[in-house]
Amino acid sequence: MSATIIDGSAIAKAIRAEIAAEVTVMVAEGLAAPHLGVVLCGDDPASATYVRNKGRAAERAGIRFTLHTPGGDSSTSDILGLCARMRDDPDIDAMLVQLPLPRQIDSGAVLEAVPAAKDADGFHPLNLGRLAAGGVPPVLPGTPLGCLELLRRSGVPIAGSRAVVVGRSVIVGRPLALLLVNADATVTVCHSKTRDLPGVCREGDILVAAIGRPGMITADYVKPGAAVIDVGTTPRDGQLAGDVDRASVEPVAGWLTPVPGGVGPMTIAMLLRNTLALARARRPAPVG
Repeated sequence: MSATIIDGSAIAKAIRAEIAAEVTVMVAEGLAAPHLGVVLCGDDPASATYVRNKGRAAERAGIRFTLHTPGGDSSTSDILGLCARMRDDPDIDAMLVQLPLPRQIDSGAVLEAVPAAKDADGFHPLNLGRLAAGGVPPVLPGTPLGCLELLRRSGVPIAGSRAVVVGRSVIVGRPLALLLVNADATVTVCHSKTRDLPGVCREGDILVAAIGRPGMITADYVKPGAAVIDVGTTPRDGQLAGDVDRASVEPVAGWLTPVPGGVGPMTIAMLLRNTLALARARRPAPVG
């Protein structure tokens, strides 16, 4: 047996095309195209590349994109003021602040300054709370939502399956666990204190690795035939390394996402989907 490789790039391309078609319909209805505002503070090269890719994807989908680049010496007050202006700008439908921020800035305060109604990343406590309550918030965190879409569009059974999520971050692990629970999976969340981690992982029909430790998940962690989603993107020797040791896992798993080309492209596609959803929520319904 050898795993089916889940082509995240191809799936993300299809989703972006769907979004572009919806934006075209919106404009044909006489409504303004969605508008995404992004704050990039500091000179982190990885963040700059990521934001550039977001901008290109947005523009190709017909979504307006505005980038604000305050200096790396900005204060928390400076960024909060910028967020307030974006919050109050009626032309901006969705907004996000790219992380990480410079050390002197209170990231928590900044993220809470992004209103739930314009929360393109889906990280606002209100939106996460709606998810935890079993509801369907208008937006969801991009990477977890992208993981779920990869499973669904690849025909991986979710309802009734055992799912193991390795990693409990607010950005990936926790919201993904909630999404899987809401999709009727039985979910275990693992972390650094989990006993017999390989044994627990082998129970999963679905195994998600989101820990940031390259190559940690080997064949010993994988149930034969399981769907393995690799969220890891650690720079190493000029390339991105996943959390999964592909060479040993691919012969055992039923499905496997590669790095790069797996989860990564989906995160941006889900950001565009969130932007469209927020714009739709703020626009009046067409008459007639």
